[in-house]
Amino acid sequence: MFSADELERYARHIVLREVGGPGQQALKDASVLVIGAGGLGAPALMYLAAAGVGQLGVVDDDKVSLANLQRQIIHATPDIGRRKADTAAEKIYALNPHVRFAAHATRLKAGNAMELIGGYDLVLDGSDNFETRYLVSDACFLAGRPLITASLGTFDGSLTTIRAHEKNDKGEFNPTYRCLFPEPPPSGTVPTCEEAGVLGALAGVMGSMMALEAIREIVGFGEGLVGKLLMLDARSMRFETLRYSRDRLNPLNGDALTITDLSGHK
Repeated sequence: MFSADELERYARHIVLREVGGPGQQALKDASVLVIGAGGLGAPALMYLAAAGVGQLGVVDDDKVSLANLQRQIIHATPDIGRRKADTAAEKIYALNPHVRFAAHATRLKAGNAMELIGGYDLVLDGSDNFETRYLVSDACFLAGRPLITASLGTFDGSLTTIRAHEKNDKGEFNPTYRCLFPEPPPSGTVPTCEEAGVLGALAGVMGSMMALEAIREIVGFGEGLVGKLLMLDARSMRFETLRYSRDRLNPLNGDALTITDLSGHK
């Protein structure tokens, strides 16, 4: 049930045929965990809160720096030096007091990943390093949770949805993150955001698209991104979609399972 305030707040959703009252109730009943309150996580958190997702959580042990503010719009100049999880919580409560928010001011590790991820219906990964991306992907599979993951380059971004713990209409498992990227690149071969730079508004676009994909997954409309990698080239403003399928040799849901827990992660 919605209060009068909620009915007015979500009116533009409720009048949409594809959302309506049942879809808005699904958003209210949902719980979403966002990994990282940075360039991707910041807009994703704000739009999910605005959309009325009932329970949000963020995992981030970092503190706000001045260099973050070019793209991490959930934080502001007075927040410099404060924990990102805390400042994100304040912005979320100010935006929508109907949302329950959990600020996990810790680093995601093998020892806490299953407990954190297992407490939510859906996970959004906006992390900025390959170590965390593979950990999140493996943990989501083991916990049976869908994952929406995005990444940023200097002028490009990508987005996909992973439901590797589920089977498709042919009775086959959906592809994993490791089907798309079997192994992380060698250390030092991919420059960091600090080294290469990133276009701030591009982070906003990709983070907003993460939120949009999450809303579509929760409400259940449109054609999802399982088995599809959506890519954006900001130089030409061109979108392309690459289809990918399950690799039978992948170590999660392949023919010969080799990853059955998170012991291979730190």
